[in-house]
Amino acid sequence: MALTGDAPSPLKAKGGTPFRRWFGPIIVIGAVGCALATFLVVAEFGIVSPTDDRVLPLLVVNGVFVSVLLAMVLVKAWRLYRVWRRGEAAARLHVRTVGFFSVIALMPAILLAIAGSLTVERVLNPAFMSSVKVFVHNTAEAAAVFRESQCRALLQEAQLTASDLDRAAILYNSDRPYFHQIFQSRAYFLGFSVAALVKSSGEILDRIDVAQNAASIIIAPPKSEFDDARRGEPLCLVIDDGKSFVALRALNAFQDTFLYVTRPIDPIAVEFPKQAESLINSYDAFDSYRTAVQRAFVMMYAFLTTIMLLSSIWFGLDFADRLVTPIRDLIAATDEVSAGNLDVRVNVDKQHGELARLGDVFNKMTTELNLQQSRLIEANRINDERREFTEAVLAGVPVAVMGVDSESVVTILNRSAEELSLTDAKGQATVGADVGAVLPEIVPILEDAAEVFPRAVQSQITIKRGVAERTLNVRVTSARAEEGNPTYVVTLDDITDLVMAQRTSAWADVARRIAHEIKNPLTPIQLSAERLRRKYGKVIQDDRDVFDQCTDTIVRQVDDIKRMVDEFSSFARMPKARPERDDLNECIRQVAFLMRVGNADLDIVEELPETPVIAQFDRRLLSQALTNIVKNAVEGIAAREEKDGQEKGRVEIKLDVRDRMAEIDVIDNGKGFPAMNRQRLLEPYMTTRSDGTGLGLPIVAKIIEDHGGRLELLDAPSGRGACVRLIVPLAAETSSKEEPRGAGVEADNAPAHANEAGQSGA
Repeated sequence: MALTGDAPSPLKAKGGTPFRRWFGPIIVIGAVGCALATFLVVAEFGIVSPTDDRVLPLLVVNGVFVSVLLAMVLVKAWRLYRVWRRGEAAARLHVRTVGFFSVIALMPAILLAIAGSLTVERVLNPAFMSSVKVFVHNTAEAAAVFRESQCRALLQEAQLTASDLDRAAILYNSDRPYFHQIFQSRAYFLGFSVAALVKSSGEILDRIDVAQNAASIIIAPPKSEFDDARRGEPLCLVIDDGKSFVALRALNAFQDTFLYVTRPIDPIAVEFPKQAESLINSYDAFDSYRTAVQRAFVMMYAFLTTIMLLSSIWFGLDFADRLVTPIRDLIAATDEVSAGNLDVRVNVDKQHGELARLGDVFNKMTTELNLQQSRLIEANRINDERREFTEAVLAGVPVAVMGVDSESVVTILNRSAEELSLTDAKGQATVGADVGAVLPEIVPILEDAAEVFPRAVQSQITIKRGVAERTLNVRVTSARAEEGNPTYVVTLDDITDLVMAQRTSAWADVARRIAHEIKNPLTPIQLSAERLRRKYGKVIQDDRDVFDQCTDTIVRQVDDIKRMVDEFSSFARMPKARPERDDLNECIRQVAFLMRVGNADLDIVEELPETPVIAQFDRRLLSQALTNIVKNAVEGIAAREEKDGQEKGRVEIKLDVRDRMAEIDVIDNGKGFPAMNRQRLLEPYMTTRSDGTGLGLPIVAKIIEDHGGRLELLDAPSGRGACVRLIVPLAAETSSKEEPRGAGVEADNAPAHANEAGQSGA
């Protein structure tokens, strides 16, 4: 069984040709037959006698078979080792299988070797020779034990002497003769031949000679022995041709000083080993005539055992190869499948039996998986196309779309919803946040949707982001997820501009009707009052002052009503903007100059870029809008000064350019805007002053919207006062450097029509 397709083929045993396939079994059968023939010849079970010219060739042939079998086993073992080192599939199973067969083969071989050795021993050795051999060896062992006991006794006495000398170390420097006397008494008492204090360099500090020939038996130990003694290891040496023991102990109270003592070995311990060796030599000489036969049997058993062992190991390796190879192929193919390659297949060899059936099942499984994967990929492709289409639709619609799950967690937002800058209280991203922290205004609507599930719920809410208030039309559609929990799709349609436009249109219609209905009787009233004054002014003598005051009041009030009606008419029919390329800097300078002339008690300053800022705008209308804004700022400062009057009034007009848009900020230190509902100041007739008409800011907002910009009501950066931001787009860049209209006009030559601009107060 082998891999096909894209998967790499795992390592398989060599021997695909018939010769290689049968070479191993032939060698094994030949080796076993040769070993059995050798056994029959050596054991004289046949008609052939075991002569040297017959046994030696058989042993040589057995050696050749053993070498070939060993080479075959080593080749297979090397291949197995490489497989194990590479970590290939089923390598551990392969190793365990080979190990199991090797152990099974080793046990009979060991038993066979033991049985053969015992048989030769019982057949060739008489009983009395066995007893003699045992006695001789026991004698040698007894002599060795006796010598060892003497050595241990010397080591123990040397340790006691070293301890006594350590305790008397102080006398070595203060009273050396007395120290020598103590040392000598210990040496004589314990029966040392020689006792000396030596250094590792060989220097002798003190020496006691008890034996007569002591000078000839003191020998300096090698440096390694000193190192062992320094570590406290027991050290007992044999010197003087095996006649004396030497013990070496380190003295802890002395620096680099050791106790060196010798003692003669007991003559019995010296003679016993020699006698035992002599007896063993005699036994060997007596047994020499049987050596050839024993060697032949040993070699025969060795070859037979080795051949049986190597043959069993080779068969185990070959069986493991045949067993593990299909398993390895399946594991490698499974790895390929886990990596995503479903085109992999295994070649099935019917000789593998149940493993071949397993390969068939695997191939059927991968075929089915491949088919199912293709279907899943196609289904996912269709789902991706639908998802991309849905995302494109959601991204393109101007209505904000928000997905909310059953746990009130925001799951999806389209681009329009992201532009609403929805974040939770911690400023975290909207997706994954609780809808109550992101948009608490829609929580009651979601609760209503849950109660009337699956019907849709629609309502309107007002949200505040910073200082801006937006009116949203909310529609909640319910659905049920696969788990059975309800989910919600929330659409948020920003209708702020629509509501404002509707209100503005309604108020414009009201203003137009009011102006029409009021203006018609004003002229007759004014003419009647003037006619009364001309006709009866000279006739009436009594209360003439009262008559003149009444007629003047009628005429003056009619003029005031006419002015108010004119404002209504102006709001109702705003002129259409006629934008032209012009310099915003110059327009702002002219407005600031006119307002400074009329309000000398205030600081009206402008901060403008050094280079011209070219935009596409109607100078008359934009000047009117700026004049209205500055006029409102002046009135706000006046309202604040009436209360405290501590700080001098200041109006700043700043111009900045960001993202191809011009931002004009009019900042004052007046009373500022109200914290709530400030966006409603852009609606007609909404004002915070008792003498205002509420048309100034709506007119300004209409002018800015006609220019493609927007108006923002903010707080002053200092925290006190108001900031009105007018945002208008810059002019498109052109290749020709045309001169903007009005560029270079001095501020004192401001057009007279700018005076028309401040007529409507907010």
